[in-house]
Amino acid sequence: MFLLGTLVNTVAVIVGSLLGLILPRIPDRMRDTVMAGMGLAVILIGISMALSDMADVLLIIIGMVVGGVLGEWWNIDGILERWGHAVQQRFARNGGDGVAQSFVAATLLFCVGSMAVVGAIQSGAQLHHETLYAKSVLDGFSSVIFASTLGFGVIFAAIPVFIYEGAIAALAHYAGAALNSPPVINCLTATGALLIAAIGFNMLGKHRIAVANLLPAMFVAAFLKWVTLALKIHLGP
Repeated sequence: MFLLGTLVNTVAVIVGSLLGLILPRIPDRMRDTVMAGMGLAVILIGISMALSDMADVLLIIIGMVVGGVLGEWWNIDGILERWGHAVQQRFARNGGDGVAQSFVAATLLFCVGSMAVVGAIQSGAQLHHETLYAKSVLDGFSSVIFASTLGFGVIFAAIPVFIYEGAIAALAHYAGAALNSPPVINCLTATGALLIAAIGFNMLGKHRIAVANLLPAMFVAAFLKWVTLALKIHLGP
């Protein structure tokens, strides 16, 4: 079921929000420690998944370089940040109430990020839900904090999470089925796993990597893998 990871993520936001409404505020030190631990876990997940396709390491490296250049050229990270600020400012100008503001803030946190995109692609293309499971834990904990401080508007963020991740997973699933090339999908997944590890480093707060600008690397690496397979078929062994 390619939507399993999306469903788990959606439920995690709802449950976390409900807990946040009934539990007392979580101390900042406890929050930071737990988030650091989760960051290390995300790094482990990303590296372990990336190591599953060592045969394509050269293509992955080329994909990261070319994809990083394209991402910086298009400034994907900056576009996402500007979009988030624009949405927040619009609600502020329109005098949005606390529910609307908490809904927007939580939606941006849960949806505007590389983990949602990469995880949904992996769920749809290969039925690997580990990334979205890890994101579900993070979002569940974050929704507890958000709901305890911002109110019950956070729970409504579960709706755009389901629509956003579900749409990406569905597109990846049917595109992957049409492509019918597990080696290409494996290469795409392994490249995306490196981005997951980068997200974990960001969670540690030591140095921020513009992970969104590396998103094209997944598709560059997958395209290079497709080209190499096509050449092998055309030229023969």
